Parts: sequence; C-alpha cells; structure tokens
Amino acid sequence: MRRLSSNVTREPSGQWVISGDHLDRAAAHEMRLLRDRPVAVDILSSRPLAALIEADAATWLDRELIAGAPTVLRDAGFGADVRDAFDRRRRWLMASDLADEHDGAVRYRQGLLAILQRRELLRVAGELSEDNGLAFAEAEPGARVEGLLRRSVDLVSGRFAVIEKSREFTLVPWRPMLERQIGKPVSGIMRSDGISWSIGRGRSGPSID
Repeated sequence: MRRLSSNVTREPSGQWVISGDHLDRAAAHEMRLLRDRPVAVDILSSRPLAALIEADAATWLDRELIAGAPTVLRDAGFGADVRDAFDRRRRWLMASDLADEHDGAVRYRQGLLAILQRRELLRVAGELSEDNGLAFAEAEPGARVEGLLRRSVDLVSGRFAVIEKSREFTLVPWRPMLERQIGKPVSGIMRSDGISWSIGRGRSGPSID
C-alpha cells in the first residue's frame, strides 16, 4: 500500500512518517481490492463435514481420498478436522466393503464414486416417486433423456435435475445452464461422465456438453 499512496513515507534517517488518516485510507484501499478482485469461494459440499463421514453417497471426502493430487491441508484448525474426517471415512468405507487395507495401504473399490452415487440416487428416487406418483427410470449411458425439467435437487453426491415424462421421471447431473430451462422441455444424451444437452426448439438446437 505504501507504493500506491503517499500517506506513508520514510525519512533518510530511517524513521517512518504516517499521516493521521492512514487507517481510513487503508480501509478504503482494502475495499477497492475487494471490489476489483472479489474473493472466489468454491462450495465443496452442500453438507457439513460431520454429515459426510457416514453418508451412503459419493462425498467430497471420497473424491479427495481417491484423488491423485488431493487438496493441501493445514495441520491445525479446519485442516485437522478434515484429516480426522478422512480417517473416519476410510474406516466407514472398509466396514462397508468399499475399501480394504493391504500392506498398510488402503485400496478403494473400483468405481467407488459411481457405486456410492447410484446408491443415493436410487434411495432418493424412491422418495420422489412416492411424492410425484411417477416411476423412476434410471438413465443409462448412451440413452436419450427427454422430458420436462421440473426442478433441481441437492444431494450429497451433488446437484441433479428432475426430468419428468407422463409416467416416469429420471435424475441426471445438473448443469448451471439448466437454470433458465426449468419448466421447459429438454433433451440430451447420457454419457458416462455426464450428459450432453440439446437446448433449443427441438432436437436440432445447440448442443452443450
């Protein structure tokens, strides 16, 4: 800040001279920084950390445990809480036959995230089916998904879109661009890593991966 203003100077003797309104100028400087470069916050989970430890769903903890380059954590404060949650989650996964320990190393079941996500989807789909009176149709990779975009639902595994047809509904991964399509017909192709949407008047509209 000293280089950006003239309210702090240094005398040849080495003594610092600070103007009387230094604190006010410092506060204004911080406000300008926040305005020009606001802090970006990424939401890692819609649930508190404690709720993820025994969640029968694909959690942020699971993604970190199997990640090749997990998030760097401090050894104190929240970082220490996360490390403890990792240890407890590992024990839960092993007790659920989703991981095992071999030669001191924990090995996770292949397709761990997909298994956990599907468990939660089927469980929540059963609850939604009772509410809307429609049968649940699971979307398989390669299948076309069509229907009315009813709303979104926030699960531990992430946010999903509720797509309804006359007699059934399905749940597919949510995309921010779907926000403007709520209440409208949508169509897309289910992929192994998500869904490619065709947004527009009919199937020839622009495709969004």
